[in-house]
Amino acid sequence: MTKALLLIDIQNGFCPGGNLPVAEGDAVVPVANRLMLSGRYDFVVASQDWHPANHGSFASQHPGKKPFEMGELSGQPQVMWPDHCVQNTRDAEFHPDLDKSRIDHVQRKGENPAVDSYSAFRDNDRSALTGLSDYLRSKNVTELDLMGLATDYCVRFSALDAVDMLPGVTVRLIADGCRGIDPAGVKQALDAMADAGVEITDSSRIEI
Repeated sequence: MTKALLLIDIQNGFCPGGNLPVAEGDAVVPVANRLMLSGRYDFVVASQDWHPANHGSFASQHPGKKPFEMGELSGQPQVMWPDHCVQNTRDAEFHPDLDKSRIDHVQRKGENPAVDSYSAFRDNDRSALTGLSDYLRSKNVTELDLMGLATDYCVRFSALDAVDMLPGVTVRLIADGCRGIDPAGVKQALDAMADAGVEITDSSRIEI
């Protein structure tokens, strides 16, 4: 069996001090480092939000809109986010304490200004693929563990797409390696992932 660990968006922008911080977002870093050091995984992949400065999901691109209001992007409902994880800025960099030397592949996402991309596998309109599913298939991955930021958005969509796009692969969520934006949204995300067949576990059980 080939086992892979997928780290979702463990970037400065989603940690305290970033432009779109998740409460205690930096608390996932030690979990990620410990799992990478465990020797359990054959491959480690990290997704990275990599937005152009004019990304259409930014409230700043919509006059009169404020961050976290609902708006529209390419005809679809869209949360208006603060400018975050803009390409080649500190906000887009991985958290400085994350052991990047153990990451085998970085999958960037969110580069198209006309559509948001929560999932590490494809854009929100489900048409453009990032290439991650092809990469994991090329490595003959049979087990995929996910963790990172944020549970109710990018982690949720990545996990659901992993189940959908990698048939036959066991997908697990490492819950203590995640943090979310909204408690109600986190519960909905966990329920949706479990209903789709994602196994919800934690790092202590993974490391046994």
